Amino acid sequence: MRRVLSSRVGVLARQQHTSWNSDLQYGKLYPGHIQTSPVQKALLAVGSGVAALQNPYRHDMVAVLGETTGHLALIKLRDRMRNDPEGYTILTERPRIRLSTLDLNRMSTLPDGSLGREYLRFLDENKVTPDTRADVRFVDDEELAYVMQRYREVHDLLHTLLGMPTNMLGEVAVKWFEAAQTGLPMCIMGAALGPIRLSTSRLQKLFASLGPWALRSGSRSRCVLSVFYERRWEQNLEKLREELNIEAPPITMSASSKGAPAGS
Repeated sequence: MRRVLSSRVGVLARQQHTSWNSDLQYGKLYPGHIQTSPVQKALLAVGSGVAALQNPYRHDMVAVLGETTGHLALIKLRDRMRNDPEGYTILTERPRIRLSTLDLNRMSTLPDGSLGREYLRFLDENKVTPDTRADVRFVDDEELAYVMQRYREVHDLLHTLLGMPTNMLGEVAVKWFEAAQTGLPMCIMGAALGPIRLSTSRLQKLFASLGPWALRSGSRSRCVLSVFYERRWEQNLEKLREELNIEAPPITMSASSKGAPAGS
């Protein structure tokens, strides 16, 4: 039953994607936008949630779940950004974090400990790229769609700020931070259900140190979407943590050779 439901949701998402050019059926609030009714959103949310639970590496299903359940949380995040000078600038200029927008050569020459150099090191050691973040499709508000896109594209920067690799324990710790920071239902579900996939030893690390630290930092820190990271590559990572009121990680974790589950 679960496979049938998630399969139907995948078919619906693909059908919506291929037919979004129809002016009679779908709006065009932004490139790639797919207008959906409340009933369609509910079906997409349930089906994508089931698929994501079965396989957290299904980036496409995790993305759909986030977009179809996050409306109220996105409004709050947008308002936080509007009330922050740096966040307001981001909403106005709409920067994107892609390989095409990053000066990798320059970032590689920055000193160790700087945000840019450590972010580049994170991408290299974990074999990830910002270009894997899917474009938003199911958010029916152009500005909120950008907020969701920004959340996705700073996810790897949060890993860098928090010192967490992309193994399952690192992803769950980041999800606990994001749940407290953003209030996105997708993040809350990931934070609640992610520990199920952890071994006993990793559960002990999560509940004894990483979990409380992530929740505390996520709830106390400045809005991480309101940071114009692209203009802070030279800034010392420890200084940036202090500025954002993020505590240093309680334990040091190395990169895993395994791929990461979806971050958005």
